[in-house]
Amino acid sequence: MNVATAHTNEYHTGHNTEYMFDNAGERAETRFRSLSALYDAHSIHHLNQRGIEEGWSCLEVGGEGGSIVSWLCARVGVTGRVLATGIEPRFLQVSLFPNLEVWRHEIGKELLPTGEFDLVHARLALIDLTERESALRRMVAALKPGGWIVVEESDEMSLLPDLAVNPGAVSPRVRHAFQRVVTNAGVDLRHDRLLPQKLQSNGLVNVGAEASIVVWKARSAGTRLLKLNCEELREATTGWRVTSPSEFEADMNRVDDQDFFTLSQKVWTAWGRLPCAEMDGATHMRNSL
Repeated sequence: MNVATAHTNEYHTGHNTEYMFDNAGERAETRFRSLSALYDAHSIHHLNQRGIEEGWSCLEVGGEGGSIVSWLCARVGVTGRVLATGIEPRFLQVSLFPNLEVWRHEIGKELLPTGEFDLVHARLALIDLTERESALRRMVAALKPGGWIVVEESDEMSLLPDLAVNPGAVSPRVRHAFQRVVTNAGVDLRHDRLLPQKLQSNGLVNVGAEASIVVWKARSAGTRLLKLNCEELREATTGWRVTSPSEFEADMNRVDDQDFFTLSQKVWTAWGRLPCAEMDGATHMRNSL
């Protein structure tokens, strides 16, 4: 299929207005590059752990950056299929994989195909949705029996900088302001920690989860993303009143200091599998032995 032009599916109802970050703005490409550098290896590890093979049918939700979409297309090969969805998929439209289909789509509001995919993956796609529960249900419903879902979300406030250990870190003043902004935007800061329970309550089995933290240093992909997010949200909202413009600038300047180190936000990865008849039969055989 030629994907130079985005496919707009029949369920599309309009442009998104609730996302905190602008995926069509001039900063979007920089954000996507930073996210790819930070998290692609982590994502690919967990996708491989699910046993992905050639010929699989895969759904990538919120895949506007394109790096994982490209990896999936190459991994499943010409006998496989990848559907990539996003609110602004213009960066995906340069991909020329014949097994790729692109939808402009709002996962919180619009339907997905049901029972079609061996693998559904979403990275940082749910946390800022007000309708995150229905979005997750749609993703689970898109699975074939025996199919896997992998969801990755960030915990922005799991760890605050300790200025006694690293005086050059971004101060809690700015981090608390960030927390206020995202909370006011409807973000559930406990959503990521509850992912395993949410997958299990949606009927999945073989549920598991992992949380990871890394250290970000000055002028790295992590600190570039940190500055970009803070600057974009500060421009778009009035939630930064707890810090003055001069304090904000001082904190952002610290990120570029050569001796700057800080802990990243915690990233939660959760996975689960939709039961199938073969799995039920194997369980019954084990229990009868």
